[in-house]
Amino acid sequence: MNAWNAAKTLLAICFMLEACSPSKNSSSSTAASENFLENLLSRYPSYFDTILQQRKELGIQVIYTAIDRAKNGSPRFTDYFLGVDRDVYFYPASTVKFPVAVLALQKLNELNSTGLDRNTTMITETAGEGQTAVLNDPSAPEGRPTIAHYIKKILLVSDNDAFNRLYEFLGQDYINGALHQMGYTEAQIIHRLSINLTDEQNRHTNPVRFTDSSGKTIFQKPAEISQLQYAVRDTKLGKGFMQGSELINQPFDFSRKNRLSLQSLHSMVRSVLFPEAVDPKQRFNLKAGDYDFLRRYMSMRPSESASPSYAPGEYWDNYVKMLFYGTEKTPPENHIRIFNKTGTAYGFLVESAYIVDYRNKVEFMVSAVIYCNSDGILNDDKYDYHQLGYPFLKQLGRVLYEHELKRKRKHRPDLSAFFYHDR
Repeated sequence: MNAWNAAKTLLAICFMLEACSPSKNSSSSTAASENFLENLLSRYPSYFDTILQQRKELGIQVIYTAIDRAKNGSPRFTDYFLGVDRDVYFYPASTVKFPVAVLALQKLNELNSTGLDRNTTMITETAGEGQTAVLNDPSAPEGRPTIAHYIKKILLVSDNDAFNRLYEFLGQDYINGALHQMGYTEAQIIHRLSINLTDEQNRHTNPVRFTDSSGKTIFQKPAEISQLQYAVRDTKLGKGFMQGSELINQPFDFSRKNRLSLQSLHSMVRSVLFPEAVDPKQRFNLKAGDYDFLRRYMSMRPSESASPSYAPGEYWDNYVKMLFYGTEKTPPENHIRIFNKTGTAYGFLVESAYIVDYRNKVEFMVSAVIYCNSDGILNDDKYDYHQLGYPFLKQLGRVLYEHELKRKRKHRPDLSAFFYHDR
């Protein structure tokens, strides 16, 4: 924070100059060149010199979206890119939880069954090797597992088991078919998280049934076996990996790991926040209450959640807000809110966020990925998250925020639609 404060004067001068440049906007979205982000970050060598010099080795990809409002309040987007390449693989980690959470709500709408909604009790059973059941959830009211409660846990603290239960409810065919139909053709969400199952076991998903307050089954989804044709990939990273206590001196194979490009993640987050401003093809089939629910928990801090509840020492308020906060455990600014989804695994840090400042009427989006694995060994739990990744995401978010504070806007945004919780 001392370095940050020392740079305030320089930041202010630079952003005042930048704010004088003309904005580039169309009626909805405009793509701009990489030069803006590279030029901006190069002004702060103490933060970004190594990042820019080693951007390819670090797998740096950044998308920054400036948002300008028309007189009637409709948003206009200008996208700026740094190193973004759909063909360069990174492991998306927990960011795949975001589309699966949204698709779970969409699936409920499509089922359109009386008495079935996100708060209906959801019982997960077993029908194969490697599967586990969920009959109750101690963290939920009355111990009832529900889609709503799973989504809360995903968005509040990125709970892996909650993702797995929604993955089992939807199945591979539905998840990937829906995303491909929306235009996210590179997406492959083909395995559960944090548990070691074979490809075949991940094709098999549990039987799930929903019950009313008396225990009567309202809807039942049988066990399923996915027939999804996996895209052929030859994706190997690193120079070695740990297999138990043994070092295997060959690249780690990600060819059957989840895949989601940064462009797709950025677009999915945007479509939940601004559904009216994206291509109809890329809108999820959600109701107004679904959007409100997702936005509320995307921005909620763990201490604000009564159910589930979280111990402050384990889950601090900035726990999954790497862009802007990094790993800071200081109290967050009350006038700033971050609607986001983050992911951390195999040395990759990924996040997509919509950041708003209610006091200064600032809003922008940023998505980024960085690979933090200088020794090239996977699965050794020796990653450069704290030395490199978290500081990068924190300073990236803050530099863009300072730019946004100085950027000229013809119309100040009305952010009341994104005003949640006590401020």
